[in-house]
Amino acid sequence: MRHRRKGRVLGRSPSHQRALLRNLASALMLTAKKVDADEPGAAKVPGRIITTVAKAKEVRPLVERCVTIAKHGLAAASKAAPFATTAARDSAAWKQWRSSDQWQQWARAMAPAVKARRRVVTLLGDKQAARIVFEVVAPKFVDRPGGYTRILKLATPRLGDAGPRAILEFVGDDVTSRPQQPRVESAKPVGA
Repeated sequence: MRHRRKGRVLGRSPSHQRALLRNLASALMLTAKKVDADEPGAAKVPGRIITTVAKAKEVRPLVERCVTIAKHGLAAASKAAPFATTAARDSAAWKQWRSSDQWQQWARAMAPAVKARRRVVTLLGDKQAARIVFEVVAPKFVDRPGGYTRILKLATPRLGDAGPRAILEFVGDDVTSRPQQPRVESAKPVGA
């Protein structure tokens, strides 16, 4: 019996499941980065990956959790910004700021942001993907309370084993959202 055993096994050992989910989440984050279409390996549509339905449903909570943690980290970093200095590192002004009480206040204020960034790196296992979450993905969803991704089932199954495929994408992206087509009223009267 599998009472209270959440999640799908996906035909893998637990460590392989974690690695698979991390890789899928990192791939989704890496495709969200804006790059030139001519660059080799660039995503056709940013912020979107194609996988099986079961894998998409399993990786979705991980992606949502990473975006939420990044949003909280951005909020903490914005509160700490007034204490920061623009002096070049290892300059006399920077060394003076570093030994001042103002640096202590800044470090205390930045601690939640640093903790959030480290947590996202731990969840994703990829520093570049975590950087994209903080710089590209989370700022888009600052005003959104949740539901950052959607799963769209594809009609054509996967070649080879006919596995049901789905698109996992971020919502509200300018590139992925389709504009609404205006309704064209027919010229016929209603009662005719």
